[in-house]
Amino acid sequence: MPGVLAFALLLAACGSEPVGDHTELVVSAASSLTDAFVEIEKAFESEYADIDVRLNLGGSSALREQIIEGAPADVFASADISNMDQIVDAGEAAGAPVIFARNLLQVAVPSGNPAGVVGLADLARDDLLIGLCAEEVPCGDLARLALENAGVSAIVDTNEPDVRALLTKIEAGELDAGITYVTDVGSSDGVEGVDIPVDVNVAATYPIVALAGAGDPDAANLFVAFVLSDRGRAILHDHGFAYP
Repeated sequence: MPGVLAFALLLAACGSEPVGDHTELVVSAASSLTDAFVEIEKAFESEYADIDVRLNLGGSSALREQIIEGAPADVFASADISNMDQIVDAGEAAGAPVIFARNLLQVAVPSGNPAGVVGLADLARDDLLIGLCAEEVPCGDLARLALENAGVSAIVDTNEPDVRALLTKIEAGELDAGITYVTDVGSSDGVEGVDIPVDVNVAATYPIVALAGAGDPDAANLFVAFVLSDRGRAILHDHGFAYP
């Protein structure tokens, strides 16, 4: 897989290897965690000045493949249990994954909601441009499950590789609507959210684990512990994530 090989070459010297007096820690995390983990990274580094965190953000399925194919990574935070289970089954987890957050889905529309979207049923309108995450990505799988729960056959114009790629197109007005997470809608000034009824909505579950290939297992475990700590949980809560 060329993308994985390119990633491995770029980060070959970065997988929790000592750099001077510092250790670089590669944290592969679902793209929906972007804003929360950027803040967690800063808070963690302020407490552990000798550890430099490198965030590798993307779709959970793509990150899973990178790890299994040997790309450097010390910690994995997935947006679903399925991709984490595959990491465990491949012998890549150093211990038992721990669920640290939950998330819900929301219909995202450009600011002002120019298409007048009021709910999931509008995603079946053939006059709108609709986007979802790709099926193999957690936000795509969950979105399709919510649509199925609601009995809606969406007319999908684009399938994006991760939730942030989808959000960017909605922000730019290239799409009339898409299904993202509540936290992603909250992170953007360029979109608005349309709630999905509780009885058809689907929760995303986020597990985290230190990886067996971590160059510095102690540093990897420190990061996992920080995410699970009161401070880490408070940051996640501030970004809209629910506690497990």
